[in-house]
Amino acid sequence: DLMTLASIVEKEAKLPEERPVIAAVYMNRLRAGMLLQADPTVQYALPQHEARLLYKDLKVKSPYNTYRHLGLPPGPIASPGTASIVAALYPAHVPYKYFVAAPDGHHEFRVNYKDHEAAVREMRREREALSRADAARNDTTRTRPPTKKRD
Repeated sequence: DLMTLASIVEKEAKLPEERPVIAAVYMNRLRAGMLLQADPTVQYALPQHEARLLYKDLKVKSPYNTYRHLGLPPGPIASPGTASIVAALYPAHVPYKYFVAAPDGHHEFRVNYKDHEAAVREMRREREALSRADAARNDTTRTRPPTKKRD
């Protein structure tokens, strides 16, 4: 179980300092009898790796799909590094049960579902704003202002 949890932390955490907090979130969910709902377990269960999961992906029939099955998956989904193993052994002492990834890779942690949903909406707005900004920068159809002709 330790290596399985550590493997999920390994795939979920982008920032080293968040590993113990992410491990704690999953431990808190397990203690509360909640589904883990860990995206990396669904990505592992899919025949092709998807960077962004779609709603239909969450329905994949697999014992590794922690959106459908309580508890940890039947085995590790990756080879965890030392930091993830240590985080699984010594999770942070925090009350969080939810988190969402921000566009810059850090996570926003929340205690209750209502606050989590608000954080999800905020992260979605941030992603959409970044996408619009990227699209505007890459838009080659925009016209340039006319330049003066030199004589």
